[in-house]
Amino acid sequence: MNGHKALWHPCTQMQDLEQHPPLRIARAEGVYLYDSEGKAYIDAVASWWVNTLGHCHPRIMAAIKAQAATLDQVILANCTHDPAEALVAGLLEVVPPGLAHALFACDGSSAVEMALKLAYGYFAHTGRPERRRFAYVTRGYHGDTAGCMAVCGNPYYAAFYKDLFVPQVELPGPDCLRCPAGRTREACAAECFGPVQAMLEQHGPELAGVIVEPLVQCAGGFRMHPPAWLKKLADAARDAGALFILDEIATGFGRTGTMFAAEQAGVTPDLMCVGKGLTAGSLPLSATLVAPPVFEAHYGEFASLKAFLHSHSFTGNALACAAAVENLKIFKEDGVVEANRPKAALLAKAVRERFAGHPQVGEVRTTGFITAVELVRDRESLEPLPWQARTGFRVSRAAIARGALLRNLGDVIYFMPPYCITAEQTERLADIARQAVAEVLG
Repeated sequence: MNGHKALWHPCTQMQDLEQHPPLRIARAEGVYLYDSEGKAYIDAVASWWVNTLGHCHPRIMAAIKAQAATLDQVILANCTHDPAEALVAGLLEVVPPGLAHALFACDGSSAVEMALKLAYGYFAHTGRPERRRFAYVTRGYHGDTAGCMAVCGNPYYAAFYKDLFVPQVELPGPDCLRCPAGRTREACAAECFGPVQAMLEQHGPELAGVIVEPLVQCAGGFRMHPPAWLKKLADAARDAGALFILDEIATGFGRTGTMFAAEQAGVTPDLMCVGKGLTAGSLPLSATLVAPPVFEAHYGEFASLKAFLHSHSFTGNALACAAAVENLKIFKEDGVVEANRPKAALLAKAVRERFAGHPQVGEVRTTGFITAVELVRDRESLEPLPWQARTGFRVSRAAIARGALLRNLGDVIYFMPPYCITAEQTERLADIARQAVAEVLG
């Protein structure tokens, strides 16, 4: 069997590839992907939300090349190196105040696994072993490994595997499009938070942590909630005595309009997970940032069994750390977050203009450099489209045919392009999206 037939693609029903062969990407530059025949595609999703600065950014590539000439990889247990230490120092300058330590892994799921284990260990090592459960949010998604699935509130990903895990506590997440309090986004003060408050008060004594994606539930259909809701969750978690865990893997590094989404709610977590844009999408790397009390709970003589016995072979890989260090320098020197704001506003405006008044667009919503279009059966009732019709998938295929890698999550079409996208490319992308929807829905 050749490689094409043997390769099992992630998050893909492989039978689909019989009708829709995968794009064979040969190279990439800036906002574009190029297939083996030279056709260009606008990467509207930053290749799974990772290529924040654009593909093959010259400064990132140069940093990797320079590092490769001296050190590629060394075990990080009882060893250290300059890129890892420089990266920790750089991260602590930009993450919310109060976080003081960092552990490295290779992907977001692993960063979340570490956060869950650290929260569990914190209470076990401080004489409160009854705190062993976690609260998560409906539609929340934190990765595909076993621990992450246990705190996944999205049945599309987790329902099939739920019998493998000890049940955790699911909190009702916000749905601002279908607000139970009848509020608009502009007038929202998180009036829907009452049921969450009640559940945290009920389960507080058994909780080790509360985990959430701040401001945007990306894999959960790009549901977006206001900073007021996030602030209430942080306060309620603390009142319940649980550690507050932020999953900023997709929302961090400027994607929501600030360096990290936590800034907009003025909250500091006890544990924070970052990844994806950490290396600007060039190499796999993630990190879990930790507040001092959690670190101190795991500190002591080795015989105390407090050491955090968790590792990955490529933890703190020197090449990846060098790329991440350069990424942070670019953010600072080029003022990336500030420079993004007019670009993000243009993206939101272009998409809204194309879909204004469409009878099957329930909402166009935006947070920072993320814009999403939710397709529905009827705009007035907001009744969902039948999932069996795979409307969003068909729209994504129509967009690819027109030269844009525009993916769907169910019947939500989303835009998370690299930050280097130009005004002309933004308008072109919005046109392609509207044409693709017209082809499928009219």
